[in-house]
Amino acid sequence: MMMFRRIEETCFRYKGSLIPSISALLYCHLAYFGGAALVLSLNPVLMGIGTIGLTHGMVIAAYLIHDCAHNALFKSPHHNALMGSQLNWLTGGCYGTYADLRAQHMRHHVDHADIIGFDYRPYLVRHPVQLRIVKALEWLYVPAVEIIMHGALVIAPFIVEEKKNQRLRTAMVIAVRFSLLAVLFLYSAAAYACYLFAYVLFLTILRFMDALQHNYEIVLPSRKGRAAHEGLEGPEEFGAPGRRGDRAYEHAHTFSNPVSVARPWLNLVTLNFGYHNAHHARPTAPWHALPALHNELYGRVSGEQRGNEAIFAIPFLKQLSSFHSGRVARILGDDCETKGNRFAQRLEHGRAVGATGMSFLTPV
Repeated sequence: MMMFRRIEETCFRYKGSLIPSISALLYCHLAYFGGAALVLSLNPVLMGIGTIGLTHGMVIAAYLIHDCAHNALFKSPHHNALMGSQLNWLTGGCYGTYADLRAQHMRHHVDHADIIGFDYRPYLVRHPVQLRIVKALEWLYVPAVEIIMHGALVIAPFIVEEKKNQRLRTAMVIAVRFSLLAVLFLYSAAAYACYLFAYVLFLTILRFMDALQHNYEIVLPSRKGRAAHEGLEGPEEFGAPGRRGDRAYEHAHTFSNPVSVARPWLNLVTLNFGYHNAHHARPTAPWHALPALHNELYGRVSGEQRGNEAIFAIPFLKQLSSFHSGRVARILGDDCETKGNRFAQRLEHGRAVGATGMSFLTPV
């Protein structure tokens, strides 16, 4: 016990983090690589189980990266960066750098806006045929927008001048990952299809969690802002809406979407990412501390709370209803939801549109 306590005190940022953090890391890798082994067995039943394992391994990896980005896992920022970079290979977000991922996500917290480097919406508006294709795919629950954003992450260093120093690195990542995918396809087209299906499920879960957590304005960083992002000089340098440090705005435009408030263990499916108000209230709180922090700050508040207060926990069925009803409209979004309490009212009735293409894994 003394040895474990010493490891925890030396390596981990918070007391009590050793067991949950190591458990999550072990589970993440076991689910991913164990799922891959089951898929490669080519036994139909085992391939089905393996596909679910692969999916959930990627989901947990993504939310562990989120903890690393906030330096909530290890004491050392360097160790958080190493772990975040390694986990990003499991999620397929490794075409971009961990440094860009963290910088863009920190801006989301500091500027109180949804920061994106590439806005696909004007392009789709200018190309109605592509827009119709994307709408058809999204109607079928295919995460076409997320696929576009991941594609943009791959090609960004070759078309964006500010990222040209990443071209060699990105080319090497492309060579490695595409070679592995080619080998998988040559081994078994069915196994390849299982991986693709797992990846689509993974993207769907992440965007389900992202869609309703904020009704922030969407902001594209300026060129000057890109060059100075580490300095964080001021929101006007990034094209942000000028609400830096405005906790009241942040609180009013942030919503929690846990799987269940009554049964907190169910939220382990997404590593407690649904306790989003608690996360924004204390961004460096580790994933395993969020349920207790949520109860401390808000009690067991549900979507029944009305008035001037934020809806702290959207009931899961209303999450599903909004995700379903807004799946096509969400492609271009509804700007009126960033104004007043329109978004909260729609959430209460399960008719919110929300946002898409905002994943922290795609810092284009």
